[in-house]
Amino acid sequence: MPHSETSTIAVPDEAHHADHTKHEGETRPGHITFTDSTRGDRDLALTRTRTHESHDDARPDLSFPFGTTDLNRGGFTNEYRAVSETGYLPADLALRPVPSHVYRLPQALADPEKARELKQMKLVTWKEGDPEDPRNWSNLYRWYITAVCAIAVVQVAFASAVITGDFRDIEAEFHVGEVVTALSVSLMVCGFGIGPLCWSPLSELYGRRPIWIIPSVIYVIFNIPCAVAKNIQTLLICRFFCGIFASAPLTLAGGTISDVWDNNERGLAIALFAAAPYGGPVLGPIVGGFVGETIGWRWILWVNMIFAGVVTAFTMTIPETFAPALLRRRAQRLREETGDPTITTEQELFKASLSQIITETLLRPFQMILTEPILLLMSLYIALIYGLLYAFFFSFPVVFGEDYAWNDGMVGLTFCSVLIGVAIAIFVTPRIERDYLRRAAEKGGRADPEDRLPGMMLGCWFVPISLFIFGWTSPPAVMPGGGNWVGPVSSGVPFGFGMVIIYFSANAYLIDAFPGYVASALAAKTVIRSGSGAAMPLFITAMYHNLGNGWAASTWAFISLAMIPIPFLFYRYGKSIRARSKRAAA
Repeated sequence: MPHSETSTIAVPDEAHHADHTKHEGETRPGHITFTDSTRGDRDLALTRTRTHESHDDARPDLSFPFGTTDLNRGGFTNEYRAVSETGYLPADLALRPVPSHVYRLPQALADPEKARELKQMKLVTWKEGDPEDPRNWSNLYRWYITAVCAIAVVQVAFASAVITGDFRDIEAEFHVGEVVTALSVSLMVCGFGIGPLCWSPLSELYGRRPIWIIPSVIYVIFNIPCAVAKNIQTLLICRFFCGIFASAPLTLAGGTISDVWDNNERGLAIALFAAAPYGGPVLGPIVGGFVGETIGWRWILWVNMIFAGVVTAFTMTIPETFAPALLRRRAQRLREETGDPTITTEQELFKASLSQIITETLLRPFQMILTEPILLLMSLYIALIYGLLYAFFFSFPVVFGEDYAWNDGMVGLTFCSVLIGVAIAIFVTPRIERDYLRRAAEKGGRADPEDRLPGMMLGCWFVPISLFIFGWTSPPAVMPGGGNWVGPVSSGVPFGFGMVIIYFSANAYLIDAFPGYVASALAAKTVIRSGSGAAMPLFITAMYHNLGNGWAASTWAFISLAMIPIPFLFYRYGKSIRARSKRAAA
């Protein structure tokens, strides 16, 4: 495991307010995070400080409170990952510029008066072997937390698609068409896109634990009016609110996993997280088909509520894992115990205003979509894959329900093939991560973001292949009879595999490409992804009826083919594109 440690570096006062404009050919100064001993009149005595053995400073810190810290004033710090014997870092030496192509010294260091004030501030860190540091908890306990996070995401994704198991009875009872009924899926997926814009900053302000619990409980409650709805309006409105409150696990799971596993040890854990949003929806039609066929569509929603209630009970066992929240509480306690007001955290010292939080959460993601081609194209690719997953929930019933005349339970079982592909991907993604670490080691421990793309370059071929198989082994190209169902069913295997591999690699690429704007980049991706997933159910059935199975599937296959050059082009030209960006990594 990489072990990051530095020796004493003397920094003259004038260095804090010198001109740090970057010129061509200059080497960018590294950030300074710690010192071996007291200098001059510094009243903060520090012994050697280092980052955790399993943490690589060169990679983005997903536990940093991006949305609620004023980065213009304070910049970045390794406070939340550093380990020291004393439990403190000197604030003026801990801060560093936001990682991007444009080198800009934080205002607190650029202003001489503010820099002098910072000398007296002590940022709280973890101590050696700190029992409160989530990274020091036992492996068994951390895997338990990881499993609960993954199951919570599976449940939420399951809920979005489970209702597709019995659309026909909903249409018959409320006298509505298939498009209106499909809104029960679309509106919940819309909620998945809107909810994180709220839950993400709230989790940074109040910690992850309350956001794990409160929205999840409300989500469970909103399943009740869905199940007893007397009209389609009630069902649709409550499904939308279900999506908003159910999106909390989607927002928190990745961060929670990053809290307990450092960035050089979380390969399998992140693989499970990457598969969960895509494996969960596949389980929905399998369960929903048999439940709807045997005891009715309302029991689909009761079963979902029971599932959600059980999972929520488990999420209540997840402790607070967010390092900024834990260290903030420690700082508050130490201030009360010692009476020393200089003990603090960067988040407290440079707290973002409400207007800055709104800008970071609601405006910057969309600004970045318009100005960052890497973010736009990667988000569109992820959105296509996510949308095609939901398209399968409506195209499989056309082929197997209408052409093969199978019942809803049997149609649901056809999605097992997608699960097989997802399972294969779970075993492959840790190997992709190890390949990335090997590339990083060959480059002296600092890999380029483009080193994340080989996985995507592998997975991109499987999606169009699966769609061509599905389209041209379905009726009328291959008529029902004997074992002919194997062809369209088997298409789910390459799709499930390619889907997870693409998402895993693309998501990691966005994080590494925008280390200083991770929250905004992921928020933009989530909104675009959810929009695609919400739109697909509204027209896929009509598309297959009007174009036929072969050409409807081929249309999406050709679109998928057109997206294949994206990872290859970014692998070749990504570095030069990032060089022209103000927000991308240098």
